[in-house]
Amino acid sequence: MANDASTVFDLVILGGGSGGYAAALRGAQLGLDVALIEKGKVGGTCLHNGCIPTKALLHAGEIADQARESEQFGVKATFEGIDIEAVHKYKDEVISGLYKGLQGLIASRKVTYIEGEGRLSSPTSVAVNGQQVQGRHVLLATGSVPKSLPGLEIDGNRIISSDHALTLDRVPTSAIILGGGVIGVEFASAWKSFGTDVTVIEGLKHLVPVEDENSSKLLERAFRKRGIKFNLGTFFDKAEYTADGVKVTLADGKTFEAEVLLVAIGRGPVSAGLGYEEQGVAMDRGYVLVDEYMQTNVPTISAVGDLVPTLQLAHVGFAEGMLVAERLAGQKVVPIDYDGVPRVTYCHPEVASVGITEAKAKELYGADKVVALKYNLAGNGKSKILKTSGEIKLVQVKDGAVVGVHMVGDRMGEQVGEAQLVYNWEALPAEVAQLVHAHPTQNEALGEAHLALAGKPLHSHD
Repeated sequence: MANDASTVFDLVILGGGSGGYAAALRGAQLGLDVALIEKGKVGGTCLHNGCIPTKALLHAGEIADQARESEQFGVKATFEGIDIEAVHKYKDEVISGLYKGLQGLIASRKVTYIEGEGRLSSPTSVAVNGQQVQGRHVLLATGSVPKSLPGLEIDGNRIISSDHALTLDRVPTSAIILGGGVIGVEFASAWKSFGTDVTVIEGLKHLVPVEDENSSKLLERAFRKRGIKFNLGTFFDKAEYTADGVKVTLADGKTFEAEVLLVAIGRGPVSAGLGYEEQGVAMDRGYVLVDEYMQTNVPTISAVGDLVPTLQLAHVGFAEGMLVAERLAGQKVVPIDYDGVPRVTYCHPEVASVGITEAKAKELYGADKVVALKYNLAGNGKSKILKTSGEIKLVQVKDGAVVGVHMVGDRMGEQVGEAQLVYNWEALPAEVAQLVHAHPTQNEALGEAHLALAGKPLHSHD
């Protein structure tokens, strides 16, 4: 419940997703009087429609694959199929536990939580449930929703978004996925593990096109091996219903048919009709524009998360929300280096990276000033035990720091923490090579890659 109408909060937050609730928790911890307004459930997309449920589906798919492939490890197991109702029960239990914990955190920090659809009504207030919630500062954190294309209507029946895919009451026999970015390849991976015949359509020339090209090629090779089909380099033209599914036509006239079409071309900001432009907030294509401290052009208004044109990642939202809270509490804050944020695509195999690509490094420093090294996971004992393949690629400024770490292989998302330290502390390969990594671990592969880059390879060729 809100305080009485005379209350002026230090911070009023519109949106209770990753960025909004992180700002609320940190602000309250620093002594700010905080109001958090959310029309749905606190936790937002990540907890309820994104990171958490998709990873639960991917883990269920991993278990299915392990059951199918158990004999190669000397274990006799029988795979009898996917009980999608039970999968959803497992997924929903994970979400429910985290949701209850988050609600408890908000209550324990004494954040005033207001459930309702809010609208920015002045540079210092939000209208919600027929009242004006006043604040010395307002934080916009209204997040994003799945995007579509002109003329392509997501109907929730045969043409669906990721929101629909997370609650689908069946495993589709076949699926076309429009978009080969993070969302597209994660669903492709999970559905293939469940037994779906999957085709990914990506208009650009590679899957996960924002990653280093080597990572994209490794993923494409792994997907071919898994039987996941994909068509690259040609854009979508139209989709139409058939007697029992959907037909997709590309710009070159090529057609594909399947039971469902998942539109996974990214997410767009939620900002229309919320009063932002009326209050003078600078916008671009629906995004709220901010400076490096998440401050808009209106002094009393900041914005974070998917609403601003930064990386659409929950952990970026956390960091941006905390930065705003600390700035408002008078603490010294440091702008976020978005290149230094770890990025993970949780398909099978996983794609994890931090820093810049080799192509970007050559653009910034010159081709003759960039060194790249690839360490094959075939030389890593734990990866052999797990029967995963892939590579760790390091990008270094010649005689200088490592500026990019790009990894492909199962569980590589768990290795990106050390990679983040390597990049953000501007480590030299020789400095990382001095660290002793536990054997046998996959983390050891990161150490071995730096040993090789430092000129003293152990379990790899010169």
